[in-house]
Amino acid sequence: MRKLPFILICVAISGFSLSSQTQTDGEDPVKILVGRLDLEKYKATIKGLTQFGDRRQGTDRNRAAVDWIEAQLTSHGCPTERIKYVYDPPPNSGRGRRRATTGLAQGGGRPRGVRAATGVNTDPMKQPDEKLRALNLQPTTPGPREAVFCTKVGTTHPDEMYIVSGHMDGHGWGEAANDDGSGTALVMELARVFSGPDVQTERTIRFALWNNEETGSQAARAYITQRQDRQGKEDPPGSGKYPEPKWLGMIQHDMMLFDHGMPRPDGTVSKEQRPEADVNVEFQVNSKMAAESQKLAWVLEAANERYATDYPATVGSHMTNTDSGPFMDIIPAISVRENERGVHIGSGWDPQWHQPTDVYATYNDKDFLLGLNAAQTTLAAVGQLTGASLKK
Repeated sequence: MRKLPFILICVAISGFSLSSQTQTDGEDPVKILVGRLDLEKYKATIKGLTQFGDRRQGTDRNRAAVDWIEAQLTSHGCPTERIKYVYDPPPNSGRGRRRATTGLAQGGGRPRGVRAATGVNTDPMKQPDEKLRALNLQPTTPGPREAVFCTKVGTTHPDEMYIVSGHMDGHGWGEAANDDGSGTALVMELARVFSGPDVQTERTIRFALWNNEETGSQAARAYITQRQDRQGKEDPPGSGKYPEPKWLGMIQHDMMLFDHGMPRPDGTVSKEQRPEADVNVEFQVNSKMAAESQKLAWVLEAANERYATDYPATVGSHMTNTDSGPFMDIIPAISVRENERGVHIGSGWDPQWHQPTDVYATYNDKDFLLGLNAAQTTLAAVGQLTGASLKK
């Protein structure tokens, strides 16, 4: 069999450390790992998250979801830790709340074409399912918060790390199945595959499930505050252990399932996934690490071209209102999602966004398959970036 290059031409220009090994497809560990992703497992993980309703931060259902996520990661053999912080906004200040739409000031690009109304549903009576309405009834209260992550330690470069993340909180009186159960499940599935007993990586991977994204990425910001200065420091000295390896890049996943196209003139959106649906990979063009982030995005695009089964990837230059934002001036940081965050989501391309209709039953297998292709894209890219291999 003819040998194939390990990655496309972007390797030469990316500046990222990729394995230079050339292998036949039958020996390619990345292809094998991508094959271990499974649509039904991905769907089951999303379904498991929806048992906690919208998982709004500052509620018992949110705390129960954090515990459940940690138990799942532990069962996969991925050692867990938690970030602890306090979220205590001034009463009625509006601090930490999101704008429903985004423009150039937030980095989201200028909306064009048909636009539909967007916003956050705050009316419980718009949720027709009485059981789900009751589950989501407890309001948020200020106070301590926690977010969980787990770590795959690298074999030869344990002091260098890629962060792969999603946010587990939601709101809107639904199940937050897409926003962001789909991204959380993706990260959990990658943790499962990379934690396999026969899998090793040269560099470390951290799988983070942020909390408080919907109020302004407080967990991600707390992570940076608490751990940025600890990067690359051996602890204890001489142990070969690095509690906080050097951050090489950050890949965030936020809404994976729904690419049904632009709203019609009456504001409605097609119920079917559009044939040209794609995985959107975004960097922020005016960030301090824009060039490096763009290169990281190209790595994902090339990985998608080689390893994803159904949907292509598209790179865009506007990233906004997601947990990669706090990292974008520090390290290469990108966001993976169903549509462009500012131009598309902010213009009503996903009518389930922050609404009671964001429930598992809304989506079909073509929608879930888009999420699986995003998982294939990130797994393949991270596998290459970290030098993944299989033990003989």
